[in-house]
Amino acid sequence: MQNPKLVRELLGIPGKRLRELGDRLNERSLALEQVRAAVPPNLTPHILSAGLEHGRLTVGVTSAAWAARLRYSTAALRKTLGDATGTPVISVRIRIIPAGAAPLSRETGDA
Repeated sequence: MQNPKLVRELLGIPGKRLRELGDRLNERSLALEQVRAAVPPNLTPHILSAGLEHGRLTVGVTSAAWAARLRYSTAALRKTLGDATGTPVISVRIRIIPAGAAPLSRETGDA
């Protein structure tokens, strides 16, 4: 039986689909960093995911309460991300990510 490989090792293997997946993962990681940098510090730990596709920003948060607080920052968030990416942010969709379904962090090596 072979030892299982980590996803980060598989992303290094040449291939169009894996390369595209790796590129998308990097884009989402960058979007998450940009969103966290653009919101008030008290919101940062409650933002679990972010992605920007075709001018639509989707942000995943820990609860409905934090989603409501994030809604107050969407105008500034749209402008900041639009300026940073050079892509106008047409809409912002806020999603609640249930406890236990949070994406794994790239920094911890979990993948």
